[in-house]
Amino acid sequence: MLFFTQCFGAVLDLIHLRFQHYKAKRVFSAAGQLVCVVNPTHSLKYAPTRCAAAQTSTEQGILPPCHHHEAVHDPQLVPCTCPLYSCPWEGHLEVVVSHLRQTHRINILQGAEIVFLATDMHLPAPTDWIIMHSCLGHQFLLVLRKQEKYEGHPQFFATMMLIGTPTQADNFTYRLELNRNQRRLKWEATPRSVLECVDSVISDGDCLVLNTSLAQLFSDNGSLAIGIAITTSKVHNAEDEM
Repeated sequence: MLFFTQCFGAVLDLIHLRFQHYKAKRVFSAAGQLVCVVNPTHSLKYAPTRCAAAQTSTEQGILPPCHHHEAVHDPQLVPCTCPLYSCPWEGHLEVVVSHLRQTHRINILQGAEIVFLATDMHLPAPTDWIIMHSCLGHQFLLVLRKQEKYEGHPQFFATMMLIGTPTQADNFTYRLELNRNQRRLKWEATPRSVLECVDSVISDGDCLVLNTSLAQLFSDNGSLAIGIAITTSKVHNAEDEM
């Protein structure tokens, strides 16, 4: 009986997921956009992140230990960029994508324009919706986070980060767009590098920020569809040609 109950629950979840995917495809198929349904994940990153700890130490006038022992730490190694877990992994930037896919099971989607459909927006904070986006020969990390900046007032933060260096990130522009019920909201910016930490981007407010009422205005049955487009910066292209 227990086995039957568990299987029946799994089937219902699968039906629910397929129904949401069908609705999204029906809405966005006319635009020829690829839809990716993203389920929420409760953040387990309760311990201070490495970048947050370094930032706190710097603010207090204390340099992180690696500054005193540069010969021990390889400067080319970067910490895990997954915002969900306090992962002790370190590696070269070129293998970050494979680490995120294999260890943290983060899916990757390809295409110049996609639709990020985040489900179950009603879940309590902290909650994250994450996917990798492969476009223009690079990989990007899209993070949607529900977080309380003030107690009892959750907000949604959405940002796109390049899995690359800050110099490479300056060559791109990303656009996040919400469109529903004859209302449209756009956010356009230069992506930040994953080396700068997602937590820092959100705390700085350098991203798309939605309060609960605004998120509900653009959501449909608890799901929020975000159109994503990435382009190369024309300014940097002109400079490269010169």
